[in-house]
Amino acid sequence: MASSTGNEKRVNPVLRISQLDALELNKALEQLVWSQFTSCFHGFKPGVLAHIEPEVKAFLWLILWRFTIYSKNATVGQAILNIQYKNNLSQTEKYQPLSKHQKLWYLIFTVGGRWLEERCYDLFSNRQLQSFCKIKACINFGSGLLKLCGLLNFLIFLQKGTFATLTERILGIRSVFCKPQSVRQVGFEYMNRELLWHGFAEFLIYLLPLINVQKLKLKISSWCLPIAGLSSSENTLAAHCKECSLCGEWPTMPHTIGCSHVFCYYCIKSNYLSDAYFTCPKCGLEVQSLQPLKYKIEMTELHA
Repeated sequence: MASSTGNEKRVNPVLRISQLDALELNKALEQLVWSQFTSCFHGFKPGVLAHIEPEVKAFLWLILWRFTIYSKNATVGQAILNIQYKNNLSQTEKYQPLSKHQKLWYLIFTVGGRWLEERCYDLFSNRQLQSFCKIKACINFGSGLLKLCGLLNFLIFLQKGTFATLTERILGIRSVFCKPQSVRQVGFEYMNRELLWHGFAEFLIYLLPLINVQKLKLKISSWCLPIAGLSSSENTLAAHCKECSLCGEWPTMPHTIGCSHVFCYYCIKSNYLSDAYFTCPKCGLEVQSLQPLKYKIEMTELHA
């Protein structure tokens, strides 16, 4: 009863984009399997697989075919997307699995075809005899003709939506959904959160360049450490021009901005270039003019 019920289920056509996604997933899986396999031979002599690479690839694709098409009527990419192959040669519209002949011919066309193309290229690439050249020309012509037929098949597929590859059209196998596709439930709450977050991020990207962070930091520091709150020793250093009001070190090439505080030339110049409305972090006076001190500070004063 279970088997008859399973065979009587109706087919559901597959979207074109889903069929193309399944093909891309198959290619990605093959590349992943081959890269994992070749990584096992990194410790061996380089080129150890070069002479038998077509046979090794064919063996790996044979294993994939055994556990995908032969056993499940679907490739790995199709299984991920809830798709499987249907025998389109049957007269009924109900689902019919692939016959053994279709599975074997699928193996010959896919795995055998790629192996034959790679192996023939290696065999006839370095042969200069006239007979080999004729065989090579025939093989190249056949390969080009198959690619042209594949292109025409793809154009027909884009129009009708069935048989994404030439192999599927020749064997009469079509992609269908394993189960009916239910209506997707879209979570609008999640979408609203995403929209709000993206809007807030764009607002910050627009707003942050307009904020002078350095000036804001200096303003906050002047509020937290006002000049009246300094100790007598700090006031003495500032009064005797022995401390830069920005870096707190001995002032190099001391300059003033119109107040009683002293700055290193490079400290005040870099801050003034980045902010034309720079204010003194000690007293809050805006820069009036950048002037060097009228007298020198001798290093001996530091030890006095």
